[in-house]
Amino acid sequence: MMPERERIAAGYRRFAAEEAHGRSPLYEALAQGVAGDPDMLAFLTSLPRGKRQPNLLLAAVRFLFGTASGYAEFRRHVLDNSDALRSLMLQRSTQTNEPGRCAVLLPVLARLRQPLALIEIGASAGLCLLPDCYGYDYGGRRLNAADGVPVFPCDADATTPLPPALPRIVWRAGLDIDPVDLSDLDRIAWLKALVWPEHAGRSERLGAAIEIAAALKPRVVKGDLRRDLAALAAEAPKDATRVVFHTAVLAYVASAAERTEFARTVGSRCDVWIANEAPQVFPEIAARAGEAGPPGSFLISADGEPLAWADPHGAWLRWIADPAIGDK
Repeated sequence: MMPERERIAAGYRRFAAEEAHGRSPLYEALAQGVAGDPDMLAFLTSLPRGKRQPNLLLAAVRFLFGTASGYAEFRRHVLDNSDALRSLMLQRSTQTNEPGRCAVLLPVLARLRQPLALIEIGASAGLCLLPDCYGYDYGGRRLNAADGVPVFPCDADATTPLPPALPRIVWRAGLDIDPVDLSDLDRIAWLKALVWPEHAGRSERLGAAIEIAAALKPRVVKGDLRRDLAALAAEAPKDATRVVFHTAVLAYVASAAERTEFARTVGSRCDVWIANEAPQVFPEIAARAGEAGPPGSFLISADGEPLAWADPHGAWLRWIADPAIGDK
């Protein structure tokens, strides 16, 4: 068995190479620095396993001290303030709630029988429950690009079935183990700290999406996906297409057996199940996708059928399914 510090170091090297590379030069350098630093690895070892991930550490340091200029400053912040940092990391989680992900989900949602009833697992602040309230720029096609509406850019390939219009949503609700109150300025500041430092456009669009959600107040229920999904799903109107969807959520269910059980039973809770997760979360679905996607990419699937590779933050989409798959 790999020693704990080596396992943590490997995770940070993997984050640097597969997630931060090409997206955040600063976070790539910081993660590489942590992976080779015994003192930093000792700090991370002192935390519970679920609190050691790179995004949580990087966001916590940024939240408390601002954006570090480089690894030396970052390291000093961590080691000189380890108690305060540990306390924050134990309290918080990586509830990114990136509304830009709606851009890669929209082509799937628009192909379903309308109207829709949406249930998002891991809804956090509910920002991804509002795909019909944002604008989109797919290069060759723009949707709802009105003044005052955040417009999410997405580089979709030529085979992607771009939606002709926004989906019609008649009911929506979210489920989250720790819902974010959009009137809580401290929680909003945390959401913004989770955006990577070079992504100024993402940060601006996040702020605009938060304003929309604060006005519309999408319903997010406190609960666990393993126990509470059935009760919430039972509330959805039966005359709409009931869609359960999630992004970067099931990776936090550590047990592979529990993830498999979720995949087996979720179909009884809805008409369509959409997953947007790292391929290792559901390896049996990824095995049907053929050639692997770019490093760090997510796999979008509907009812267990692979549809597309996507950027984790919604910046690009590469369709891999037959054009007929996904229509319901």
